[in-house]
Amino acid sequence: MPAWSEYKNAAQERGSLACEMYAIITTPVEPENLQANLPAHLEYQRQMEQQGNLVMAGPLSDLTGDLMEGSGMIIYRAGSLDAARALADADPMHLTGTREYTIRRWLVNEGSFQLDIKLSAQSIKI
Repeated sequence: MPAWSEYKNAAQERGSLACEMYAIITTPVEPENLQANLPAHLEYQRQMEQQGNLVMAGPLSDLTGDLMEGSGMIIYRAGSLDAARALADADPMHLTGTREYTIRRWLVNEGSFQLDIKLSAQSIKI
């Protein structure tokens, strides 16, 4: 199994984007406290977005796709795994113990992104 840095270098050499980001999967520990901590969490996410650290974030369904269980995924842009961990640690949901998280490096190599903005309709489609 190659080291992460070796794999990233090989991806760049073959012409892939090799943009490193960090995926945080956050899961409830104290579901009864989710709503109470939601405003502070959303404010923190807004700050991370303004600072350019937050790429995307939002809730995840359960494995059936039918239920909301309070878990979520956050994608951070950071200079290192330790820097991304510090961002996740500072999230009020994690600070209060309402949620715990796992973090993984994510190497973005392929895909496309389209954005459709209709100003008068106040709609955005990704």
